[in-house]
Formats: sequence, structure tokens, C-alpha cells
Amino acid sequence: MNARRLLTSTIDPAGIFFGSSLIVIWTISLLLLLNWSLDYSNPLTYLAIYLQTHLYTGLFITSHDAMHGSVSRNRKLNDFIGTVTSLLFAFNFYDKLIVKHHEHHRHVATEDDPDYHESGKFWLWYWNFLKRYITWQQLVLITVSLQLLALIFPMENLILYWVIPSILSTFQLFYFGTYIPHKDGHKTGNKHKSRSLDKNHFLAFFSCYFFGYHYEHHDAPGLPWWRLWQMKT
Repeated sequence: MNARRLLTSTIDPAGIFFGSSLIVIWTISLLLLLNWSLDYSNPLTYLAIYLQTHLYTGLFITSHDAMHGSVSRNRKLNDFIGTVTSLLFAFNFYDKLIVKHHEHHRHVATEDDPDYHESGKFWLWYWNFLKRYITWQQLVLITVSLQLLALIFPMENLILYWVIPSILSTFQLFYFGTYIPHKDGHKTGNKHKSRSLDKNHFLAFFSCYFFGYHYEHHDAPGLPWWRLWQMKT
């Protein structure tokens, strides 16, 4: 579909529905899993970790869409959903994330890009990525929250279904949304210095909510994740 037509099509109420649904599903899923009897011999235990990781990623993707104003055309509602999903994603602060993210779009794959690391080395880049985005305030809030939640829920469940999925989600977002698209970005030969996954909507959704279609995202940053697949040719 034509990018202009997609960008001018209304996003309300679908954007609000998708954003709110992810918040509700993540919350219900987490509460159920925190009360679930653990059985490490049961494959569902590990499937649940993956599903909770995917939902965590969905929270950040919703926050990311809000940074581009593509959750709702109502600015206050858009920013409110962005703020809530950012906080649920390991106590990130929306007002700080939005500044860094727009710097990334303005200076993609350059020394002024906060998401880029010129070494191209995965673990060095990932470590630098974490250092730029994780704050001491977050670590304090996570630590205090974990101790308080442990008064209500088993610590083992908290680690498996709250802590580990949040860590895996950062890895998922980094790998599919930063490292693969922007590795050697200056060598891509295109204006956005970005690569995309091959066209496979099933893989693109379950890997990172179509965020692997990254050239398409930079070409039309105002498109929400649930429309991004339509840009892939």
C-alpha cells in the first residue's frame, strides 16, 4: 500500500485498542504466572517465559509508537499510553526515551546516534546500548519493587516471569531493532542506513512486532507497528 495513504489513514481507535490491549494482556498474564505452580519438566514453563518476553517487547513497541505519535492523534492520550508502557517496561521514563529516539532518527548510524556503536561488535555494542539506557533510578525502582512484590508472590516466579523476560526483551529489541538493521549501516547504500528482514510476516511479528522491517520504519516512522507490514514489498 502507498506510504502516503497509510500515513494519512486514521489510527484511532485501533492504536488505542492495540496499546491498551497489550497493557491488559501483559498484566493479566503476569498475575497468572506469578501464581502458577512451577514445574521445570513442563515445556509450558519455558513457553510462558517466551510469551511474557514477547508481551514485554510489545509494551516497548507501543511506547516507541507513541514517540512517533502513532498510538493516538490525541496527543495527551498518546503520551499517556507511551508513559505507562515505558514505566511497565522496567521503569523507563518516556520523556527521556523520546529525546534519544528522535536523535537516533536524525543521526542514524553516526557518532551522534545514541543507538549506534561503530565497532559493529555485538556484545560491545549491546553493553554500550544498555549503559546508555539503564539508569540508577531504574535499578533502584526495580530492586525495591522486587522486594515488595516478593511479600506477595514467590520470588522464583518473579525471577522467571518478571525479571528474566524483561532482560530477554531488551536483547530481542536490540538484536532485531538495532544490531541487525544498523550493523555497517553506512555500507547499506540507502538513505536510512538501515537493513530489513526478508519478507516474512509471521517471522517479523514473532521476532519483534514487524520492527525487523526497519528500513520501512525509517522510511515511514509515523506508521504504527500493526501497519508496518503493509510497507514491505
